[in-house]
Amino acid sequence: MAIHTVSLQSLGLALDAQGQIEITGLALDNRHIKAGDLFAALPGSAVHGARFAPAAIDAGAVAVLTDAAGMAEISGVDPAKIVIAHDVRASFARAAALFYGGQPKTMVAVTGTNGKTSISSFCRQIWTELEKQAVNIGTTGVEGAFTTPLRHTTPDTLTLHRVLSEAKSAGITHAAMEASSHGLDQRRLDGVRIKAAGFANFTQDHLDYHKTFDAYFQAKAGLFDRVLPDDGTAVINIDDPALNTFADQLIARGIRTIRMGHDVRAELRIEGARFDGLGQDVRFTYQGKTYQKRLNLIGGFQAGNVLMAALLV
Repeated sequence: MAIHTVSLQSLGLALDAQGQIEITGLALDNRHIKAGDLFAALPGSAVHGARFAPAAIDAGAVAVLTDAAGMAEISGVDPAKIVIAHDVRASFARAAALFYGGQPKTMVAVTGTNGKTSISSFCRQIWTELEKQAVNIGTTGVEGAFTTPLRHTTPDTLTLHRVLSEAKSAGITHAAMEASSHGLDQRRLDGVRIKAAGFANFTQDHLDYHKTFDAYFQAKAGLFDRVLPDDGTAVINIDDPALNTFADQLIARGIRTIRMGHDVRAELRIEGARFDGLGQDVRFTYQGKTYQKRLNLIGGFQAGNVLMAALLV
């Protein structure tokens, strides 16, 4: 197997010292270092990863990426081997995207307190019906035309970009991702090239991590503030008052925004549904036309999930 060798400069990382360092791999855990790796020393909840930089160098790492706080903790490592980044998580995510290179051509992501797994799965199912090679990535691992298990809803940066590259190599052209608030806050999705992003709903959760309701919301908003490109599409369920206001903010920024829900301002408006023991008949309007579709799914919320998926793809 050929060794993949790249310069730090080609990954958007610059050293203060003269000269250039070439690497052959990336690592987040000093216990898994291989010779030639770049070790990312990231801030942690208990200790800073910079504490393990000397051990990483001893194990064969040729450079360390960290932030100013991490640099202050490092001793016994040649400063010429240390790259300091203002936002080290974002810098490492972009470096991982460049190192692994490939991603499916068409990618979308969805965030929200609930419904992420269903919506990303529905995206994949719609693409599959359209004869696309598709996967969904999240709580259930990687499902579809390419499969692999995952430990987290939004995988760590290295795992995510490696899996995306492997999926592309396997012929995957379309992928839908769950974007958790933890993953967004930790910049794991930075470097992922999405064409559309959905915000399904927003209720109180994960305050053990985010501490405040506003911090939780801002973490999720990062999908649209950082990851979604200016020419991408935002799909927002405006039945939630906070998301109604957020949609207005996106529109004011010039982001193509499709509002959905029961609200009269929604571009896709759910008019109602008739339920039976096997599913529901959903009536909705979109682009001036009224539709009625059968969904063999129990629960009114699933109509919103399916329709958001249809708008994302």
